[in-house]
Amino acid sequence: MDDPTLRTRLAERFREVNGDHPMSAADDAYATAWYADLEEVCRAAGRDPAGVRRTMLDGRLPLPSYLRSDGAEMVPRDLFALADRAGGADALHGWFVAQWDDPAAGEREWAAYLSGQYVCLRTVSPATIQRKDALVTAITAATASAAASASSSGIGDPDVGTPAWTLRLHALVDELDALEPPFTAYDRLRFGGPVSRDVCIDAVRARHPRPSPDPAAGTGTGVRPGTGQAPSRA
Repeated sequence: MDDPTLRTRLAERFREVNGDHPMSAADDAYATAWYADLEEVCRAAGRDPAGVRRTMLDGRLPLPSYLRSDGAEMVPRDLFALADRAGGADALHGWFVAQWDDPAAGEREWAAYLSGQYVCLRTVSPATIQRKDALVTAITAATASAAASASSSGIGDPDVGTPAWTLRLHALVDELDALEPPFTAYDRLRFGGPVSRDVCIDAVRARHPRPSPDPAAGTGTGVRPGTGQAPSRA
């Protein structure tokens, strides 16, 4: 049974976390394309929407990812996947934090997960969170090295700017691109500026264009695209 009070409390909590920013028609269309109404997700899973809202407010499931202009609570279609994998919402916290070697890091990621703000990933799980973090770290380090090499200090990787280096960089960017959705303008409002796609994908591709293939030599670099590896945090 619908409980308007729970809807109101959840909307208030959402705005406490994200700020009170307007959703444009384009933002609404994006949320509809990439997410699903909580009511629909609950109906498909045989869950009580009121009970799910209580679980969100209790900090055992993440808040909605977006509130559409009409008030619809937009959530990932696989909202319950991690809880089911952990053995239920009550077990989710312990299971989630245990996926990190550092419990403090796990708790920080748990808080971020509960906020509903992991809209930077097509599928949210400890594995994709960790991989995204590793990719962003590697891309940031590579572009910082390129900037240092271009400066008067001359400090940076010795092969910065070569086709092989650029292909390794693009392998990282392409992998991050596959993990992340497009984002929408609302995200840049609630996060107060550019998102990771802006900084680590679009800007990097613009600043470091992909090398053109050399028909006489296959790739023209002697390096197969996609063989670059991001450093692991483990």
